[in-house]
Amino acid sequence: MADKRDYYEVLGVQKGASDDEIKKAYRKMAKKYHPDLNPGDAEAEKNFKEVNEAYEVLSDSDKKARYDQFGHAGVDPNYGAGSGGYGGGFGGGFDFGDLGDIFDMFGGGFGGFGGSRRANPNAPRRGADLHTSLIIDFFEACKGARKEVRVTRQETCDACHGNGCEPGHSPQTCPECNGTGQVRVSQRTPLGVIQTSRPCSRCGGKGTVIDHPCKTCGGSGKQSRTKTIEVNIPAGIDDGQTLAVRGQGNAGSNGGPAGDLTVTVTVRPDVLFRRDGFDIWCDIPVTYCQAVTGDKLVVPTIDGKVEYPMPAGTQPGTVFRLKGKGVQRLNGRGRGDQFVTMVVEVPKNLNKTQLEALKQFDESLNDKNYEKRKSFFERIKDNFNK
Repeated sequence: MADKRDYYEVLGVQKGASDDEIKKAYRKMAKKYHPDLNPGDAEAEKNFKEVNEAYEVLSDSDKKARYDQFGHAGVDPNYGAGSGGYGGGFGGGFDFGDLGDIFDMFGGGFGGFGGSRRANPNAPRRGADLHTSLIIDFFEACKGARKEVRVTRQETCDACHGNGCEPGHSPQTCPECNGTGQVRVSQRTPLGVIQTSRPCSRCGGKGTVIDHPCKTCGGSGKQSRTKTIEVNIPAGIDDGQTLAVRGQGNAGSNGGPAGDLTVTVTVRPDVLFRRDGFDIWCDIPVTYCQAVTGDKLVVPTIDGKVEYPMPAGTQPGTVFRLKGKGVQRLNGRGRGDQFVTMVVEVPKNLNKTQLEALKQFDESLNDKNYEKRKSFFERIKDNFNK
């Protein structure tokens, strides 16, 4: 696993990048390598998994802190991190990791460093969360949908049911620590010989050992499986939002619950509609004659076509509102509106007869027919007369 790429490099950000920068970079890279956009591309699928793995760590403040300090070894127990203390000046290999045990000898002071209260290594532990992304179209975001995602996760081994032993066997009490998970070690320090406690190296602090590891999972108690999971996309979700699918992450340990699966949604833009929060905008082209005389317009909405009575004399850029024709609000309290902008299209490629008719029509008009034109020239006249 030594060839694993740096997570910041995977997302294309600098170390120390903000949460917002990491999120934006993830969305960009996930969209670039998403299997839906790269069908049959094994390299893109590999990169997509790598991007999700990087974001799963860097989007979690605790995991990110461990990764920044220890690298992959801080977040992946299988990475093969070496062990070692601070040797040198203290001759006996004084390990500052045992400061809690030293302070405990003096009554457990120094801000609660006391080492007597240790976490039970066999206590139930919740599984890690997983993260993936999903691309949906505009109407699926507005109306809601049920989609499927494929994730690779750790599940409880079917053969050993999570205890790591071959069927017919069970974990045994560790003979090194007698099941306590801790061993006492004497160390020479500037303060003299001090006895400290540290996790048992044989059982890893669990208090039990496996003499007959499960052949299916190698004694880990878990198996890696790729699963297809159905995700309920709520109506009104917007581009870049994340939803959680409870209990669909990695399996827990020692009977602990599974983690969650979080899904970041990318919404494809629509050719006709634009979204602003829970409101929808669209442009409607109308002819010059329609704008002058008025007309019944057929307006598309996400619910289908509706009629709108456009009044005579409608000006270019006029915006009409269709109340309640927008997107369903995520809290279920009503819908946004749809705003329709009138785009008056000026006719082109007129023949001689059409041009003559248009000139005659224009000559029949006066300033009473043009409010903006009349006020414009009046302001010019006032400015030049000052």
